[in-house]
Amino acid sequence: MIEEIKEGYVKVEREHGIATIEFYHPQRNSLPGMMLEALAKDIHSEGLNRNTKVIILRSGGDRVFCSGASFDELAAIKNEEQGYKFFYGFAQVINAMRKAPQFIIARIQGKCVGGGVGLAAAADYAIAVDGSDVKLSELAIGIGPFVVGPAVERKVGVSAFSQLAIDAGMWRPADWARRKGLFAEVHSDVAGMDDSITRLSDSLTHSNPEAMRELKQNFWKGTEHWDELLKERAKISGRLILSDFSKNYIAKFKEKQLS
Repeated sequence: MIEEIKEGYVKVEREHGIATIEFYHPQRNSLPGMMLEALAKDIHSEGLNRNTKVIILRSGGDRVFCSGASFDELAAIKNEEQGYKFFYGFAQVINAMRKAPQFIIARIQGKCVGGGVGLAAAADYAIAVDGSDVKLSELAIGIGPFVVGPAVERKVGVSAFSQLAIDAGMWRPADWARRKGLFAEVHSDVAGMDDSITRLSDSLTHSNPEAMRELKQNFWKGTEHWDELLKERAKISGRLILSDFSKNYIAKFKEKQLS
């Protein structure tokens, strides 16, 4: 199944109990609202699919796994309701990943920015290739990593999360992400990364689904309030994106892209 979205897509492929969900956008795999909605829907659907034993989340292309929010959509936000609706899209994806009873393996083939770091953190096991640097750029835009923050903090701890959030312009190398727990593995090349994903996903298809479901519930214990928490966080971002600081930053960013 493939869901075509303007200048991008989200597609699902199933084979031998493995559901691979792939997203792609030509603007460095950024995520407009329609793609966020499609991702959340597909993850939720696979979570309900009894034939799906494991989920792989990946993106198309190379060098960039996900660059986070779509700047075109950020620029188009005119009021708090629109801002909330957009950022709530990230909340829905994270909550769908959290609630899916299957383990989710993230294939990180390139850099992660903002919401892309959130996706990696919300995965149960992230396997990356060297060069998959990470950055939480939200403060530079005039907002903050409010929606993805709980997922990132859960994975790397308060100290590492605060470092990412405060120094919003600094890239952290993939090995830093591995040492902090964001990535489970970092491979020197794509072939090694894909071999490891194949090995692990195949192993999980032969594991007890009930045991994996119980394990995942234990791993995510203490996040039951995230439905409401991430709604509140989306409201904060939706309000801050309307600030003059954010509007000026986005306008300058888009001008730079056109020059």
